[in-house]
Amino acid sequence: MLYNHDGRARLYRIVYYCNARGDSPVEEFLDTLDRKAFIKVAAFIQYLAEQGPNLHRPYSDHVRGFLRELRIGSGGNSVRVLYCFMTGSKIVLLHGFLKKDQALRASDIELAENRMRDWKSRIGVESK
Repeated sequence: MLYNHDGRARLYRIVYYCNARGDSPVEEFLDTLDRKAFIKVAAFIQYLAEQGPNLHRPYSDHVRGFLRELRIGSGGNSVRVLYCFMTGSKIVLLHGFLKKDQALRASDIELAENRMRDWKSRIGVESK
């Protein structure tokens, strides 16, 4: 079992999607956030690692298929990180963005789904 810095059990391992060139678009997105937003998003990612599939609204929600969203409000902005669960107790963070509309944009969902398919084809793990 993995443990956090404060001794709490951590059941899921967070993995950042990387493309074939080794670029990590979610980490690149997180680097664009101001310090306060970055700290809040990092805390939500940590909470996701601790709660896994038990994390529900208002923190997380199902999008479609195997795709889920981490929902973070920060200073009037809505940050979203789309992710999926993979075998081996892994959570793969696929796409991060500032949500500007009421509903998720189809282009964001499709991008995350494409990254999920790419990850599975290169890494060879199954979604859960």
